[in-house]
Amino acid sequence: VTFLRQILGTQSCAPVNSKPDLSHHIKATSGKHYLCGYCAAFTNIAVTFPIQKVLFRQQLYGLKTKDAVHQLQKDGIRNLYRGILPPLMQKTTTLALMFGLYEDFSSLLHSHTSAPELLTRSVAAVLAGTTEALLTPFERVQTLLQDYKYHDKFTNTYQAFKVLKNYGMREYYRGLVPILLRNGPSNALFFGLRGPIKQCLPEATSYSAHLVNDFICGGLLGAMLGFLFFPMNVVKARMQSQIGGEFQSFSKVFVKIWLERDRNLIHLFRGAHLNYHRSVLSWGIINATYEFLLKLL
Repeated sequence: VTFLRQILGTQSCAPVNSKPDLSHHIKATSGKHYLCGYCAAFTNIAVTFPIQKVLFRQQLYGLKTKDAVHQLQKDGIRNLYRGILPPLMQKTTTLALMFGLYEDFSSLLHSHTSAPELLTRSVAAVLAGTTEALLTPFERVQTLLQDYKYHDKFTNTYQAFKVLKNYGMREYYRGLVPILLRNGPSNALFFGLRGPIKQCLPEATSYSAHLVNDFICGGLLGAMLGFLFFPMNVVKARMQSQIGGEFQSFSKVFVKIWLERDRNLIHLFRGAHLNYHRSVLSWGIINATYEFLLKLL
């Protein structure tokens, strides 16, 4: 409102052909989306990291929930938050890019094309997700630090990055294909369905009600997308748990896992129920925090 008043106020004493300088406002608005995404990710990681470790062990070894929890108990409380730095660095940056680039790409495509808004926003979401994949090395190192096989090999994030350096830059991006197959489509569905789902919820009449609606909306979407793309993360975990050696294709690794788990779909989705509950909490926190900060700023 203040911005509009400034424009209207300056127009009355400005020449007829002059235009208000919107560049600063656009940059500030764009920066706000990046900041809100960053803070939302930080809050989420701090709360849900132990759950993510249980889920990771299930994805990698096909363990039952109680066995994965028991494995973490044996590791000890000292190792509970081991490996949190890579996801903290990766997720905060990833979600800052996810929300910020989505808005930037949407504005860019909208101003330079005459395509329908649904198409431009879908393309913007896919582009944002693809750009996020540049941060794959952080996911790669997180996988190694969470795998108990490497507890004696790596003591911290820096050492893991240093060891991978000996294998060349390509080693940092092992598992890139499933990440690309996951990021683009999931972003498009998230941004495309977020609005319609919120409209189906009871109308919010207070800040707390808006917060609850945003949590429910984000949680439902996160759970649905997490379940839908769960096999991608299973393949990614298997690919990224390897250091050196052959770079196997996505299809080859998927078939290998499928055969190991007796060609049973339920075994392939082992851990999906925990991922569902984690996603409800995780994406509920992310969406509610993001929308709250967006209104606050």
